[in-house]
Amino acid sequence: MCGIVGYIGSQEAVPFLLDGLERLEYRGYDSAGLSVIDGEGLKVRKIKGRLEGLKNLMLEEPISAHVGIGHTRWATHGAPTVPNAHPHLNQNGTISVIHNGIIENYMKIKEWLIQEKGYEFKSETDTEVIAHLIDFYYDGDILKAVNRAVEIMEGTYALGVICQFEPDKIVAVRKDSPLIVGLGEDANFIASDIPALLKYTRNIYLIENGETVLLTKDKVTIWDEKGAEVKRDVYQVTWDIDSAEKEGFEHFTLKEIFEQPKAIRNTLFPRLDKNNDIILDGIKLTKEDIEVFDRVYIVACGTAYHAGLVGRFAIERFAGIPVSVEVASEFRYRDPFIDDKTLFIAVSQSGETLDTLAALREAKRKGARILSIVNVVGSSVTRESHDVLYTWAGPEIGVASTKAYTTQLIAFYLIALYMARLTGKMPENQYHQILDELKGIDKKVEAVLKKADVCKAMAMLQKDNTSVFFMGRGVDVETSFEGSLKYKEISYINSVAIAAGELKHGTIALIEEGTLVMALATQERLFDKMCSNMLEVKARGARVVAIAQEGRTEIEKYASEVFYIPRTMDELAPILSIIPLQLLAYYVSAARGNDVDKPRNLAKSVTVE
Repeated sequence: MCGIVGYIGSQEAVPFLLDGLERLEYRGYDSAGLSVIDGEGLKVRKIKGRLEGLKNLMLEEPISAHVGIGHTRWATHGAPTVPNAHPHLNQNGTISVIHNGIIENYMKIKEWLIQEKGYEFKSETDTEVIAHLIDFYYDGDILKAVNRAVEIMEGTYALGVICQFEPDKIVAVRKDSPLIVGLGEDANFIASDIPALLKYTRNIYLIENGETVLLTKDKVTIWDEKGAEVKRDVYQVTWDIDSAEKEGFEHFTLKEIFEQPKAIRNTLFPRLDKNNDIILDGIKLTKEDIEVFDRVYIVACGTAYHAGLVGRFAIERFAGIPVSVEVASEFRYRDPFIDDKTLFIAVSQSGETLDTLAALREAKRKGARILSIVNVVGSSVTRESHDVLYTWAGPEIGVASTKAYTTQLIAFYLIALYMARLTGKMPENQYHQILDELKGIDKKVEAVLKKADVCKAMAMLQKDNTSVFFMGRGVDVETSFEGSLKYKEISYINSVAIAAGELKHGTIALIEEGTLVMALATQERLFDKMCSNMLEVKARGARVVAIAQEGRTEIEKYASEVFYIPRTMDELAPILSIIPLQLLAYYVSAARGNDVDKPRNLAKSVTVE
C-alpha cells in the first residue's frame, strides 16, 4: 500500500513530491523518501517515520530540481529503517527506483546479482534488487534497461525510475499495483492514487496492467506488454479529495472489505513456488522441531483471536496436531503449562497489542518457541518472535478489522499445510487438492463481493433490530464469533454468537417473534443438523437469514432469506462466509448513521491492558 509520486516539468519538483506524498498518507506508511536530479547529479533523502521528518530535512538541506520521484513505504521486506526506505539506488548512485508491490523471485535474482555479478546490497528489501537489475542492463537507454529488468521480475509492481544520465525522463511500469499518470502544463506526473494529483491536474491516464510509460515534461508515451504503442483517452477526475482517497467508496471500511481479494493474493502467492511448495519466509520450523512440540497455543485478542480459532481447526484437521486457543488478556494469569516443548503462536494485526505482547513475553521466558502472524513489519511482536509470517494486507484505516482477518486465515492455512506436508500427515494428492482450491479462493471472494447489494438490501430490513444471534456448527461457529463481533463493533447492536447445538441449553429462551438469527450452514456433514436448529428458532418466531454454499437450495425451506457463497471445500468456507457478514455489519452501521471507520470507544491498536 505504498505511496508513489513523480514529477517532471518546468517547476520545482520537491514541493510537489512532498505535497503528493502528504495526500497519500491515508494509505499508511512507516518511512518516506525522495530522489531528484539537480545540476550536480542524483540526490536522495530518506527518513524513518512520519512525513514531517522528510519535510524538515528538505528545509534544512533544500534542493532545486525539475525531475524527481517520492515514496511512502509500508514495510513488507525488512523493518522500517532508513536503509530499507525508498527510493533505492544502484551501486554507483545513478539510478533511483520507487516500488509498490512485491517481487516474488527477488531472492533468486539477488543471489545471482551477488554471486555472479558482484553486486552489494545495503537493504533487506526486494526493491533494491530492481535498482541493481536495471543497472546491470543499462547501456545508455534507461527505458530499454527497465524493460529488460521487468522481463526477469515475477510478482506485483508499480515502478517509478529516474537516471542521472537521462535527467529529462521518468520511466514507469505497472503490473497488478495501481499507477496513474497526470497531465499538466509543461509538466507530467505519476502517482499510485488520484489524491496526489488533484491539486495539480484533473486530467489523467489510467495505466493498465502490463503497460510501460515514458514521461518527459512535454510528452507521455505508453506501450503495452507486447511493445505496441497505446493511444489512451484522457480521464477527467470529477471527485473531491475526500472521495478520491476512498477511491469512490463511502468509507474506508467498505474499501478495505473490497480490497480482500488483492490482500489474499499478496499473502498467498509469494509463498508458493512453481511446484506448489510452500515457502514460509521468516519461519524456520523443521520436521524435527514440530515433532518435539507437545503442546501448541494460539494466543490473540478480538478479531485475531477468532482467526486463531479457525487456525486451530486448520492445524488440527490438516496436520493432526492438537491446539489450544487462548484469549491473550487471560492467558498469563492462569499460569499455563509452557516449556521448551511448547509452540506459541501470537496473532496481531498491529504487532503492538499489549495483552498479546505480554503473553508472548511470558511464554518466551518459560522457553517456548514463538511464531507470530503479524501485519506490521518491525513491530514489537515481530521483534520478539523466533519466527514471523507477515500478512501482506496493507494498512487498515477502518478500526474494525476486515482484510487483516482474512489474510490471517490465509496465513493459518499455509502454516497448517506446511506442517502437514513436513510431518507426512497429509497425502500428496490431498495437499495439492487443497492448495489448488486455496489458489482460486480470491476469485470466489470477488464473486461474493459482486453480491454486496444483496447484503445492503438485507441491512435495510434489519437496521432497527435491538439484538441479533449468530449460530453455526463446526468451523461455522468460529465464523459466527467474528460476524457477531463485526456487527456489535460498528452497528452498536447487541449480538451474540453460539454453537447451534447449544441453543436448547439456555439461549433459545431469548428467541421471540421477529428476533434476527444469522445461521451459517456451509459445512456439508453438519448441514442437516443446522437445518434442524433453524427450524427450532423459526418455530419461535425468529427471522432466519442463512448463509450456505451454492446448490444447497433446500435450505430455503428453513430460512426467510439465504445468501449463497460459491462452492468450496468445507475447510476453506470461513474465507468466503465471513464476507457477507462483514458487508451486513457495514451496511447496517451506515444505515444507522454511525461513524463506520471510527466506532465509538474503540482504537485500532490496543496498547493498554
